[in-house]
Amino acid sequence: MTKKINLNISGMTCVNCSNGIEKFLNKQKGVLGAQVSFASSEGEFKINSNLYSKEKLILQIEKLGYKVEEDIKALEEEQIKSFFELKRLFISSISITIAIFVLAFSNIFDNPLNTYLIFILATIIQFYCGARFYKLAYKAIINKNYDMNVLVALGTSAAYFYSSFVIFFPSLFPENLRFMYFDGAAVIISFVILGRFLEENSKQKASDFLKKLMHLAPQNANLIDEKNQITIVPVSSLKVSDNVLVKTGEKIPVDGLIIEGNADINTAMITGESLPIYKQVGDEVLAGTLNTNGVITIKVLKEASDTTLSKIITLLKSAQSKQIPISRFADKIANIFVPAVIVISILTFLIWGVILEDFQNAIIASISVLIISCPCALGLATPIAIVSSVSRGAKEGILIKNPEILEQIKDIEYAVFDKTGTLTKGNISVTNTDINEEYFQIIASIEKYSEHPISKAIVSFVENKNILCDEKIEDIDIIAGHGIKVIIDDVEYLLGNKKLLDDHQVLISQEHLSFYEKELNKSNGVILVSINKKTVGSFSLEDELKEDAIDVIKKLKEIGIKPILLTGDNKITASKIAQKLQIEEFYAQVIPTEKYDVIKKLQKDSKVMFIGDGINDAPSIKQADIGITLNSGADISKDAGDIVLINNELQSVIRSINLSVETMKIVKQNLFWAFIYNALGIPLAAGILYPFLGIMLTPMYAGVAMSFSSVTVVLNSLRLKVKKL
Repeated sequence: MTKKINLNISGMTCVNCSNGIEKFLNKQKGVLGAQVSFASSEGEFKINSNLYSKEKLILQIEKLGYKVEEDIKALEEEQIKSFFELKRLFISSISITIAIFVLAFSNIFDNPLNTYLIFILATIIQFYCGARFYKLAYKAIINKNYDMNVLVALGTSAAYFYSSFVIFFPSLFPENLRFMYFDGAAVIISFVILGRFLEENSKQKASDFLKKLMHLAPQNANLIDEKNQITIVPVSSLKVSDNVLVKTGEKIPVDGLIIEGNADINTAMITGESLPIYKQVGDEVLAGTLNTNGVITIKVLKEASDTTLSKIITLLKSAQSKQIPISRFADKIANIFVPAVIVISILTFLIWGVILEDFQNAIIASISVLIISCPCALGLATPIAIVSSVSRGAKEGILIKNPEILEQIKDIEYAVFDKTGTLTKGNISVTNTDINEEYFQIIASIEKYSEHPISKAIVSFVENKNILCDEKIEDIDIIAGHGIKVIIDDVEYLLGNKKLLDDHQVLISQEHLSFYEKELNKSNGVILVSINKKTVGSFSLEDELKEDAIDVIKKLKEIGIKPILLTGDNKITASKIAQKLQIEEFYAQVIPTEKYDVIKKLQKDSKVMFIGDGINDAPSIKQADIGITLNSGADISKDAGDIVLINNELQSVIRSINLSVETMKIVKQNLFWAFIYNALGIPLAAGILYPFLGIMLTPMYAGVAMSFSSVTVVLNSLRLKVKKL
């Protein structure tokens, strides 16, 4: 019988940890499949319950050195603890490393004291700051997964112990071989810890948005009982067919059907629509949306656990748990490289010591092999490039929260854009009017008494013309979904949609009707104004395109990425926007779950980048291979995104792509140099040229070569800071 088990796993410090758990468990009899996500600290396992049990699964995970947390709160506490532990280790390690360099290149103390101080500091780094690498290397070896941790432990140990023997047993070495490599070992440990810290930081940020999203829906609701009495109850206790009262300013507690009243509902967090939508009896409303104006009674259609909002949360969890297939090139090579280095070192010792009976050269050559293979360049190849890339991105207004996506951007074929607030400015503004300015003061004074976004746009439009809006208005009748009615000194003012005027028997003059229809055909919103049953004109409103939107779409096409528009707006508006931007493919009137489905569908063909800014975009941002969000967007979408555009410029999307391409070039160059260096250096260290040219690479020169390789990698990485994007 097949059984699916989900577990929270703490103690994973890098992607190799999750890979190691998968590799080990997939070999176990009765385990049908194991998927472990380092990013979400979750594992999904399929087992044959007749052959394998949940208890055995937990026991084997814990035997590997990890912990299974049944309580999500305990998992979060462990993650926070791990994050701050890495931060503390890095600060300690880099501080001590700087102290080692100061002592090594100065004469602050007498030479013997100087040397012993360096030894003490190096020992702290090696066995305190670097203890994690020994533990992880041990786990890797027992799982036959020879990763970067094994390399770090091996290389730093060779440098540390050689240097220690030089200090305490100098007679074992000729005068010209008494060198110390403590600084090299310290630098490796410091920078690899930095890389781990950046990875853990990204992981921590990934779960913040879920907590915020869970607080969108209200905790309590106004339940109307059989006696028509109102009782405040927890939302979780509501049942299908219960009646709930929702007042102005309150959030809808569950998905429901309006059975009494009408209201303007702000659905931005669900549909992305910038304008509130008028809802009346017979219309459905969604949990988490806001009642901006009106009082309604709704009949519960879905319980709290089954609402659209709860489904969004589920989708986010699913997207967060997915494993991104990121290439770990260095670790793959390390699985061959590490055992090979050990074998070469042993063979070198045996050949020189046993066959050639030259034990001095045997010791020198075998240690030189280990020192020259010390993965300085290999360990620095990726972290330094990433640090440089993140730094350069920040300078350009690009916050790279998840450095792993830098490896994926080159494979992107689809760039999917949300409309409102992403391609458009997200602010409703008056773009045109046929109303005479003599009416502006009274109109704006009336609109000032409403908090509706349209009212604010009209007030802003009038105030920008330096017209005061300070007339005192009384007895304002705000008609939800229609507009405003005011009577001042027996003069009736109507400001709203055509239905408002029709209901009050106001005939729109032909002149004003032409302007009205012309603006409607542009897919703009239009607000009509009448005074004493006569129209004086209307305001045309729209959400304008951002200045750089057209140029960005054009550039994406030039580099072979297909732009797609995905919006909750109606088909007419979506079509007009797509035409302006020259986007051939668009999806209109889609809610978050449908956006999510579109992304998944596109991912069947290729990798997808999603650019959005709203709460409603969060599932799509997280599901996409790369999620980009604007700094002006909702906190939840920013938390979900891999990249946040601090300056809110769409041009930064292009810069992000260029930065990632350049970063991966640098990383590949670094890795290539690191591996070539080892491929050429190890034979030299083993003494392959000694029989022919009498050249023996001593540990000193091995250390110099190692340092040269590291400097080359660092300098190459720093080129990112001046690269043109």
